[in-house]
Amino acid sequence: MFFRKKKQRRALVLGLDGVPKGLIERFSQDGTMPFLGEAFKRGTLHQMRSTLPEISSVNWSSFMTGANPGRHGIFGFTDLRAGTYRMTFPAFTDLKCDTLFDELGGLGKRCLVLNQPSCYPARAIPGTLASGFVAVDLARAVSPASELAPLEAMQYKIDVDTRGCQDNPDALFRELEQCLASREAAANHFFEKEQWDFAEIVITGTDRLQHFFFPSCAGAGPERARAQAYYRQCDDLLRRLVERFYGKDDPDGLFLLSDHGFTEIETEFYINAWLQQEGYLAFEQSPPESYADVAASTQVFAMDPGRLYLHAKGRFPKGQQTDGAVLDEVKAKLEQLEWNGKKVVERVWRRDEIYSGPETPHGPDLVVTPRRGVDVKGAIKKTEPFGRSHFTGMHTWDDAFFWAATDHGPDVCISDLRGIIAAHFAA
Repeated sequence: MFFRKKKQRRALVLGLDGVPKGLIERFSQDGTMPFLGEAFKRGTLHQMRSTLPEISSVNWSSFMTGANPGRHGIFGFTDLRAGTYRMTFPAFTDLKCDTLFDELGGLGKRCLVLNQPSCYPARAIPGTLASGFVAVDLARAVSPASELAPLEAMQYKIDVDTRGCQDNPDALFRELEQCLASREAAANHFFEKEQWDFAEIVITGTDRLQHFFFPSCAGAGPERARAQAYYRQCDDLLRRLVERFYGKDDPDGLFLLSDHGFTEIETEFYINAWLQQEGYLAFEQSPPESYADVAASTQVFAMDPGRLYLHAKGRFPKGQQTDGAVLDEVKAKLEQLEWNGKKVVERVWRRDEIYSGPETPHGPDLVVTPRRGVDVKGAIKKTEPFGRSHFTGMHTWDDAFFWAATDHGPDVCISDLRGIIAAHFAA
């Protein structure tokens, strides 16, 4: 008797950074993204929650670890080094949990990870990694090091260079197209070398475009035709990647996601300026140069995007606070705060409400979720609580998207995806 060999399990994860469910749903239905339109008919498009705060460094870390920041230890793009006011940029090596890639490697699977944020500097995985944002040096963004030369030869672009793009749409769209072409060239190079068990490819240009021209992405701005054309190019690339990865096989194990949602900005809220205005924060010089200028009298200060810290004795060098009651007062005031007759904040979360695990004490004491349209900023040099910059789009936490061939219920969080993908290999 002859037995048919069990088909090898494979998975392809395609990320569109920052794309909200409503936007991808509309583009899939109006013909802008026909490939996704067909794919969405064959599975379930979920509205997905991010972890908080709703930024890429936190959420891609949650995706690959299956954990919340209280376990994986990444609370923002920046942090203060323990016991100091010195700014640091958490690195891939600062993750306190293993990753999906490590787990798959333990099963003998080979992984390709291309352009996922928060994987810098690159470290060895069971396969090949080319780090995404905030990688600044390609030589430190690639593992194994033997893959650096081919990426350099193709002039691989890690990310969109947004310098000078705020008043120059031509420059931004040129960067977006070059970055997209670079991503495909790298994917083709790696797909030719090996039949990967797991591949993940992330497009971050969607996030960049939406920060600069979200109204155009939503269909009402002056660059809407070019924005729509860019999404069509993304759709074409997604189709080619799927065809290249699976060949003539059924695309079993295909997953599509964003890491957070997006909406249009009405105002920016400079929370440190508000804390100063309310008497909770003071600096030793004006304007301050860094957090090292925080005065000993400070009770509470904030870091991007809306992380509030009690200036606690023993935690910070000049901290004098021993009673956290002031946090309740700040929370109550923020939740009642209005701008132009509208609430500024949807909710202020206490640390233990959203984080669990051994790293929780290292996180912020409070995390602000603003009302949609209010973009919270942790800038320390602003003197007025409300204002605007050149950005038109902001992150949201509860309207990312996740698509899979099977329905995973109405309450999906990005930290659930590691388990979902791992279960695909175990099935």
